[in-house]
Amino acid sequence: MKTALKLFLSLFLAFVAIPSIVAQDAQLSFDDWVAELRAEAAALGISEQTLLALDDLEAPLERVLELDNSQPEFVQTFTRYLNLRVTNAQVSRGQNLLQQHALLLEEVRQRYGVQPHYLAAFWAIESNFGRATGGFSVLQALATLAYDPRRADFFRNELLTALQIIDDGHIAAQAMSGSWAGAMGQLQFMPSIFFLHGIDGDGDGRIDIWNSLPDIFHSAANFLSKSGWQGDERWGREVLLPNNFDYSLSGTRSRKSLQEWSDLGVRHVSGSPLPIADMQGSVILPAGANGPAFLAYGNFRATMTYNPSTFYALTVGHLADRFSGGSEIVNMPENEQAMSLADVKELQEALNSRGFDSGEPDGRVGRMTRAAIRAYQEQAELPMDGYASHQVLDTLRN
Repeated sequence: MKTALKLFLSLFLAFVAIPSIVAQDAQLSFDDWVAELRAEAAALGISEQTLLALDDLEAPLERVLELDNSQPEFVQTFTRYLNLRVTNAQVSRGQNLLQQHALLLEEVRQRYGVQPHYLAAFWAIESNFGRATGGFSVLQALATLAYDPRRADFFRNELLTALQIIDDGHIAAQAMSGSWAGAMGQLQFMPSIFFLHGIDGDGDGRIDIWNSLPDIFHSAANFLSKSGWQGDERWGREVLLPNNFDYSLSGTRSRKSLQEWSDLGVRHVSGSPLPIADMQGSVILPAGANGPAFLAYGNFRATMTYNPSTFYALTVGHLADRFSGGSEIVNMPENEQAMSLADVKELQEALNSRGFDSGEPDGRVGRMTRAAIRAYQEQAELPMDGYASHQVLDTLRN
């Protein structure tokens, strides 16, 4: 294990400290690139037996590159994102599995402090309770993405870490399957996350997040615990905002105590006061000022270490609530309209032309675009929710 840790630290230091080698690798054929990778892996102590797996690598997979570079025609709305992942059938199946694996999940809760219904929600969303773990060879997918210059350094280090996982005897190379991006098993862990947080929950000497539920649940709970999860807190809750709410206070960058939010007029979705607790939260508006509002706590932020998406974190939290008998979201928008990539790009260009810097127009709503929208909304006397909507675009057009 000391050798493995030394390898991981060397990979990490190489990733953060050494200038990109993309320019050099771009001149190599794929076969020459693999030969160079083999030499690097051997120098890091990976055995010749494990390196034989590199002989099976084929030319970069076009399907992986297509998925990595593709942009869907429409930006998915929160309504669609949630409805695809939280269904009555999924809730029922999750509740049945929680009962079936209650003893194991309680053991995990006592060790790591992560409540069973949250672990079941991660399990459901990451792999549909183990039914959809991805059909790609992890080594082939990572080699394709590491050879491509766009994010070569990141995926090269993930590939070297995957080889170390094989070398440590956790999984055979041909059985290491996952997503097109190299996320593995029922947890969809990247190799670096597996390496740092994987746990041998069944005590057989291997960490198997593909087949062993003890390993799966222990590893997920360990990762969440190390990410700041609090076992005596919930993720957040749906709330009501007052009519005069200052929407510039929304978003993960703004954190206030529950008492401060209560003083600003924020209430439980039922209309009752917020609970009295020594906690901080952020107001999250996944569909803008006209959609539902949530007060998200520390466990919401821990969830975002798993996937840095507010849609993802809200869906995990809501599905966990449903597993525990919670109700559906009350204030879902009735007819949420998606913005196409062309719409978003037009929005960004219009913002830039008016002096609100949204960055290079690319059809994607990121932090700069949201900040530019807020600044424009303030000038136009619109709710400052930072939400890319047809209303904002129409106002800019006019």
